[in-house]
Amino acid sequence: MRRTGFHRRQSGGGSGFKGMIVKLSVAAVVLLICTLSLFFSSTGTSSNLQSNYRSEIRLEELWSNADSGGWRPSSAPRTHWPPPPNESNGYLRVRCNGGLNQQRSAISNAVLAARIMNATLVLPELDANSFWHDDSGFHGIYDVEHFIKTLRYDVKIVESIPENQKNGKKKKIKPFQLRPPRDAPISWYTTDALKKMKEHGAIYLTPFSHRLAEEIDNPEYQRLRCRINYHALRFKPHIMKLSQSIVEKLRAQGPFMSIHLRFEMDMLSFAGCFDIFTPEEQQILKKYREENFAPKRLVYDERRAIGKCPLTPEEVGLILRALGFDNSTRIYLAAGELFGGDRFMMPFRSLFPRLENHSSVENSEELAENTRGLAGSAVDYMVCLLSDIFMPTYDGPSNFANNLLGHRLYYGFRTTIRPDRKSLAPIFIDRENGRTAGFEEAIRKVMLKTNFGEPHKRVSPESFYTNSWPECFCQTSTQNPADKCPPNDILNIMNDELQKTETDANSTIS
Repeated sequence: MRRTGFHRRQSGGGSGFKGMIVKLSVAAVVLLICTLSLFFSSTGTSSNLQSNYRSEIRLEELWSNADSGGWRPSSAPRTHWPPPPNESNGYLRVRCNGGLNQQRSAISNAVLAARIMNATLVLPELDANSFWHDDSGFHGIYDVEHFIKTLRYDVKIVESIPENQKNGKKKKIKPFQLRPPRDAPISWYTTDALKKMKEHGAIYLTPFSHRLAEEIDNPEYQRLRCRINYHALRFKPHIMKLSQSIVEKLRAQGPFMSIHLRFEMDMLSFAGCFDIFTPEEQQILKKYREENFAPKRLVYDERRAIGKCPLTPEEVGLILRALGFDNSTRIYLAAGELFGGDRFMMPFRSLFPRLENHSSVENSEELAENTRGLAGSAVDYMVCLLSDIFMPTYDGPSNFANNLLGHRLYYGFRTTIRPDRKSLAPIFIDRENGRTAGFEEAIRKVMLKTNFGEPHKRVSPESFYTNSWPECFCQTSTQNPADKCPPNDILNIMNDELQKTETDANSTIS
């Protein structure tokens, strides 16, 4: 950490030997303080955290998991975590909008909100129809039984709001609809939302994308998010089976890389990156932007210069070549329909001809039936999660890659290649203007300053769902109690507490 200096007004005289001795003494004290500070900071939370970037990039290391630094994933509670009470304050219903990443984050936030409010969570609704043009919902994508069972120590979950029995008559509880503020603090849920829940018996929060603050000063709440996202949210068996089949076929020929090629109409429209397209294509992008996003002044050259444009397929290929990957590299592409057609893919394919997607690997009727809409995104998600290397080309806050990066970190520090678009932009612009000398070396210098999947400090604007270190990781050997792994029998302890709560409730009823 940089420190401000001490400034002392000089008095007249005193500039001789005695003054020099005083200065040397002060310097020695400062040096001692700095040395002690470094020593104690090195034994704290980040004792085994890599503080330096790589000095060189070795391909054989990239094909293996990143260095864990002695950390391992752990989302089990480390302090007292009582089971949900038998009596809740009411029912919480939410509608999760957006794509797969937004929905997973929203589901995690919904469970946490239910825990905070002591509410019974109604199985979250997925707004799949407007985004994916299907109506499969939560039941069609996720294993509902596993979801409810995994979270039984955290919240009560029901599939629908039951009817209320009053004076011998059954009456439906009508949830009170609320629109939560974006990134709402916990206090909003414990005041405004809870008040309405107690008044009406149930509340309906919609829309529910980014409606609970990510940075919460409570490690146990953050660990609950990890239990939901990385343990409870398991795709349905047919999606898992199909994904595993694709991975096995890819890996039968050696390790493979997955790339989320986010060169699609919605993202290009959002980013305002139009100028590389034909006039007709620009009109399509501008129309899409007008219909789906708020008006904003967007100048392509300015956006490009600060790394706000998704990487083109060719730029992705040039980065990989500069890192040392050759044309024998097997690449799985997770992407929707690439905008601009084959003319943008040809340069990439000429560099890396061994390209695959789920249709080319597993060309069957089962695949066609099970990869429509959100289910297709789920298959891509699992293949990317299990791939040896993953590379996103645009990891914005609501992007498919965002959650994947966090999942791969939690899954064992699996290697990721995360291009720094802002630092790479001037290098690509120079190349387009004919200045190609030292191009690959410049790419490597930028990439050496990026993270390849090792544990690292989360710095804004990086999302908690992209990097849950250190809350959801622990060490078996550490001097910091906060980082110590929980006991191996933690689930037995939680189960005993849950059974005790249920026994007490039954005793009260009888």
